[in-house]
Amino acid sequence: MKSLEILIERIILSSRWLLVAFYIGLVAALALYAFSFALKFIKVAQNVFSYDEADMILAMLGLIDAALVASLIVMVMISGYENFVSRFDNTNADVSFLGKLDAGSLKIKVASSIVAISSIHLLQIFLNANQYDNVKLMWYTLIHLTFVVSAVMLGFLERLMSKDKNGQGTKL
Repeated sequence: MKSLEILIERIILSSRWLLVAFYIGLVAALALYAFSFALKFIKVAQNVFSYDEADMILAMLGLIDAALVASLIVMVMISGYENFVSRFDNTNADVSFLGKLDAGSLKIKVASSIVAISSIHLLQIFLNANQYDNVKLMWYTLIHLTFVVSAVMLGFLERLMSKDKNGQGTKL
Protein backbone atom coordinates (compact mmCIF):
# COMPACT_ATOMS: atom_id res chain seq x y z
CA MET A 1 0.00 0.00 0.00
CA LYS A 2 2.84 2.40 0.81
CA SER A 3 4.48 1.69 -2.58
CA LEU A 4 1.20 2.56 -4.35
CA GLU A 5 1.09 5.87 -2.48
CA ILE A 6 4.70 6.63 -3.45
CA LEU A 7 3.95 5.78 -7.11
CA ILE A 8 0.89 8.06 -7.16
CA GLU A 9 2.85 10.90 -5.56
CA ARG A 10 5.67 10.52 -8.10
CA ILE A 11 3.20 10.55 -10.99
CA ILE A 12 1.49 13.66 -9.64
CA LEU A 13 4.79 15.46 -9.05
CA SER A 14 6.12 14.44 -12.47
CA SER A 15 2.96 15.69 -14.18
CA ARG A 16 4.23 19.25 -13.71
CA TRP A 17 6.55 18.59 -16.67
CA LEU A 18 3.47 18.53 -18.91
CA LEU A 19 3.36 22.30 -18.39
CA VAL A 20 6.51 22.55 -20.51
CA ALA A 21 4.35 21.94 -23.61
CA PHE A 22 2.35 25.06 -22.74
CA TYR A 23 5.49 27.16 -22.19
CA ILE A 24 6.98 26.00 -25.50
CA GLY A 25 3.66 26.89 -27.12
CA LEU A 26 3.95 30.36 -25.59
CA VAL A 27 7.48 30.67 -27.02
CA ALA A 28 6.07 29.84 -30.47
CA ALA A 29 3.20 32.31 -29.93
CA LEU A 30 5.73 34.97 -28.92
CA ALA A 31 7.70 34.35 -32.11
CA LEU A 32 4.52 34.74 -34.19
CA TYR A 33 3.64 37.88 -32.28
CA ALA A 34 7.15 39.28 -32.90
CA PHE A 35 6.61 38.69 -36.63
CA SER A 36 3.25 40.47 -36.40
CA PHE A 37 4.94 43.34 -34.54
CA ALA A 38 7.60 43.62 -37.25
CA LEU A 39 4.87 43.90 -39.91
CA LYS A 40 3.10 46.62 -37.89
CA PHE A 41 6.38 48.48 -37.47
CA ILE A 42 7.10 48.30 -41.20
CA LYS A 43 3.63 49.69 -41.92
CA VAL A 44 4.24 52.58 -39.50
CA ALA A 45 7.68 53.24 -41.01
CA GLN A 46 6.23 53.30 -44.53
CA ASN A 47 3.53 55.78 -43.50
CA VAL A 48 5.58 57.98 -41.18
CA PHE A 49 5.30 60.98 -43.51
CA SER A 50 1.67 60.42 -44.52
CA TYR A 51 0.17 59.90 -41.04
CA ASP A 52 -1.23 62.93 -39.31
CA GLU A 53 -0.45 63.38 -35.62
CA ALA A 54 -3.49 61.43 -34.39
CA ASP A 55 -2.77 58.48 -36.70
CA MET A 56 0.88 58.46 -35.59
CA ILE A 57 -0.12 58.46 -31.93
CA LEU A 58 -2.53 55.58 -32.57
CA ALA A 59 0.18 53.66 -34.44
CA MET A 60 2.67 54.20 -31.58
CA LEU A 61 0.06 53.11 -29.04
CA GLY A 62 -0.44 49.95 -31.08
CA LEU A 63 3.29 49.23 -30.94
CA ILE A 64 3.39 49.94 -27.19
CA ASP A 65 0.40 47.68 -26.69
CA ALA A 66 2.16 44.88 -28.59
CA ALA A 67 5.30 45.32 -26.48
CA LEU A 68 3.26 45.08 -23.28
CA VAL A 69 1.51 41.92 -24.47
CA ALA A 70 4.86 40.37 -25.43
CA SER A 71 6.28 41.28 -22.01
CA LEU A 72 3.27 39.66 -20.36
CA ILE A 73 3.89 36.45 -22.33
CA VAL A 74 7.55 36.39 -21.27
CA MET A 75 6.64 37.07 -17.65
CA VAL A 76 4.10 34.24 -17.59
CA MET A 77 6.50 31.81 -19.29
CA ILE A 78 9.45 32.46 -17.01
CA SER A 79 7.50 32.82 -13.78
CA GLY A 80 5.27 29.87 -14.51
CA TYR A 81 8.20 27.61 -15.34
CA GLU A 82 10.14 28.80 -12.29
CA ASN A 83 7.15 28.38 -9.94
CA PHE A 84 5.60 25.18 -11.19
CA VAL A 85 8.17 23.14 -13.14
CA SER A 86 11.80 23.74 -12.21
CA ARG A 87 14.23 26.40 -11.10
CA PHE A 88 16.63 27.99 -13.58
CA ASP A 89 19.60 27.10 -11.37
CA ASN A 90 21.34 24.82 -13.86
CA THR A 91 21.32 27.31 -16.74
CA ASN A 92 23.01 30.16 -14.85
CA ALA A 93 20.08 32.27 -16.03
CA ASP A 94 19.45 35.50 -14.18
CA VAL A 95 15.72 36.01 -13.82
CA SER A 96 16.10 38.67 -11.14
CA PHE A 97 14.68 41.24 -13.58
CA LEU A 98 11.26 39.77 -12.79
CA GLY A 99 11.67 40.40 -9.08
CA LYS A 100 9.88 38.13 -6.64
CA LEU A 101 8.53 35.10 -8.51
CA ASP A 102 5.99 33.52 -6.17
CA ALA A 103 2.45 32.80 -7.34
CA GLY A 104 0.92 35.75 -5.46
CA SER A 105 3.26 38.35 -6.91
CA LEU A 106 2.87 36.78 -10.36
CA LYS A 107 -0.89 37.35 -10.16
CA ILE A 108 -0.32 41.00 -9.25
CA LYS A 109 2.20 41.49 -12.07
CA VAL A 110 -0.15 39.87 -14.58
CA ALA A 111 -3.07 41.98 -13.34
CA SER A 112 -0.94 45.12 -13.55
CA SER A 113 0.07 44.23 -17.10
CA ILE A 114 -3.55 43.64 -18.06
CA VAL A 115 -4.48 47.05 -16.62
CA ALA A 116 -1.66 48.68 -18.61
CA ILE A 117 -2.72 46.92 -21.82
CA SER A 118 -6.35 47.83 -21.17
CA SER A 119 -5.33 51.46 -20.54
CA ILE A 120 -3.54 51.64 -23.89
CA HIS A 121 -6.52 50.06 -25.64
CA LEU A 122 -8.93 52.45 -23.92
CA LEU A 123 -6.78 55.42 -24.91
CA GLN A 124 -6.87 54.22 -28.52
CA ILE A 125 -10.66 53.98 -28.31
CA PHE A 126 -10.97 57.47 -26.83
CA LEU A 127 -8.75 58.90 -29.56
CA ASN A 128 -11.25 57.42 -32.04
CA ALA A 129 -14.32 58.17 -29.91
CA ASN A 130 -16.25 59.46 -32.91
CA GLN A 131 -16.32 55.87 -34.25
CA TYR A 132 -18.08 54.52 -31.14
CA ASP A 133 -21.48 55.18 -29.67
CA ASN A 134 -21.83 56.22 -26.04
CA VAL A 135 -23.01 52.78 -24.92
CA LYS A 136 -19.88 51.09 -26.29
CA LEU A 137 -17.66 53.75 -24.73
CA MET A 138 -19.39 53.19 -21.40
CA TRP A 139 -18.87 49.40 -21.62
CA TYR A 140 -15.20 49.76 -22.57
CA THR A 141 -14.71 52.07 -19.61
CA LEU A 142 -16.55 49.75 -17.22
CA ILE A 143 -14.53 46.76 -18.39
CA HIS A 144 -11.31 48.71 -17.87
CA LEU A 145 -12.45 49.81 -14.39
CA THR A 146 -13.21 46.16 -13.60
CA PHE A 147 -9.60 45.29 -14.46
CA VAL A 148 -8.35 48.17 -12.31
CA VAL A 149 -10.49 47.19 -9.31
CA SER A 150 -9.47 43.54 -9.69
CA ALA A 151 -5.77 44.45 -9.74
CA VAL A 152 -6.17 46.68 -6.68
CA MET A 153 -8.04 43.94 -4.83
CA LEU A 154 -5.40 41.35 -5.74
CA GLY A 155 -2.72 43.70 -4.42
CA PHE A 156 -4.68 44.31 -1.23
CA LEU A 157 -5.25 40.59 -0.68
CA GLU A 158 -1.59 39.80 -1.36
CA ARG A 159 -0.57 42.43 1.17
CA LEU A 160 -2.93 40.94 3.75
CA MET A 161 -1.57 37.46 3.06
CA SER A 162 2.06 38.56 3.32
CA LYS A 163 1.38 40.31 6.66
CA ASP A 164 -0.30 37.15 7.89
CA LYS A 165 2.68 34.99 6.78
CA ASN A 166 5.06 37.27 8.67
CA GLY A 167 3.08 36.77 11.86
CA GLN A 168 1.95 40.36 12.03
CA GLY A 169 -1.70 39.47 11.72
CA THR A 170 -4.17 41.24 9.52
CA LYS A 171 -5.55 44.68 10.21
CA LEU A 172 -8.89 45.42 8.63
